[in-house]
Amino acid sequence: MKTYKRALTIAGSDSGGGAGIQADLKTFAALGCYGMSVITALTAQNTQAVTGIMPVPPSFIAEQIKTVLSDIGTDAVKIGMLHSAEVIVTVAKTLAELGVTNIVLDPVMVAKSGDKLLLDEAVDALKIWLLPLATVITPNLPETSVLLGRPVETLADMQPAAEELALLTPGAILVKGGHLSTAESTDLLYLSDSDRYLYPTTRIATANSHGTGCTLSSAIAAGLARGLSVVDAVSAAKDYLTQALQAGAVYRLGHGHGPVHHFFNVWQ
Repeated sequence: MKTYKRALTIAGSDSGGGAGIQADLKTFAALGCYGMSVITALTAQNTQAVTGIMPVPPSFIAEQIKTVLSDIGTDAVKIGMLHSAEVIVTVAKTLAELGVTNIVLDPVMVAKSGDKLLLDEAVDALKIWLLPLATVITPNLPETSVLLGRPVETLADMQPAAEELALLTPGAILVKGGHLSTAESTDLLYLSDSDRYLYPTTRIATANSHGTGCTLSSAIAAGLARGLSVVDAVSAAKDYLTQALQAGAVYRLGHGHGPVHHFFNVWQ
């Protein structure tokens, strides 16, 4: 009998389908993984705004994790929107108790629309409880700034920022440069002072960039689930996202930031 490569997402639901759990499951499927989900919050969301958030009780989040992993198990976990300190502690304790590895943490704090998705008191909990468990963390520049408590705005800022984040996590750090005010969007993958990689990418002219962070982190998790190294998983994920952005640029969905085309390799 064959077996699936399994990937679990622990994140919020995006009713508009472009980000969160929905984007994660699409990415897992597109990259050859069997996707499972633990929903941490429901959002009323479209391409323009988040109009409401309904958190899931922490005890039920833990029950979802334990129920899925006790039966199906997983080869990698992607963590996205957790919203509150209590949820962060619950997720961290449950994953540690179950000995879960290959954890990709996308520290979701702000939606594409600018709506805040993480409560202020949750930031410290994220640093104390989840960063030490992560195999890879994928903050963008605003998220890196929040985690460090100081502005991180330029390519020159990214290297020292990664070094500082390395004091908080044993995992690899992918500082995403999508918010750089340059022609290229350059990401920095930091493994150690002597082991780091730059990924300069020409910006793609598109309004359809909703869910890019979710998609990238899920693609990295899918790569780890398939047995790739961190470096190879990040490289493959970057290639996938670039192609999904390019393919999605010719579509129009909604009146704001539309989604990337997760299944560009299946249909156009």
